[in-house]
Amino acid sequence: MVEKELTIINKLGLHVRAASQLVKMASDFDGEVTIACNGQSADAQSIMEVLMLAATIDTEVVLSASGDSEEEEQEIIDSLSVLINNRFNEQE
Repeated sequence: MVEKELTIINKLGLHVRAASQLVKMASDFDGEVTIACNGQSADAQSIMEVLMLAATIDTEVVLSASGDSEEEEQEIIDSLSVLINNRFNEQE
């Protein structure tokens, strides 16, 4: 299992558009991807679970991936990290 801690930095947090991008990317991974914050954990391949986290700006999240190989796990965590660190491709 590969884990990484990140901070949500886009102004609107994990709103519907951002969450849908995260879920779409996570769903391309054959294994399990989770996102956790504030004592709650969600299946990153489920839009409803991700939205229920209600992660706002400056929320610390932990991404984790579990799959067939550590290389694939690291690849999806890195891809999701880029998405989050690029503010879900939003202006602000």
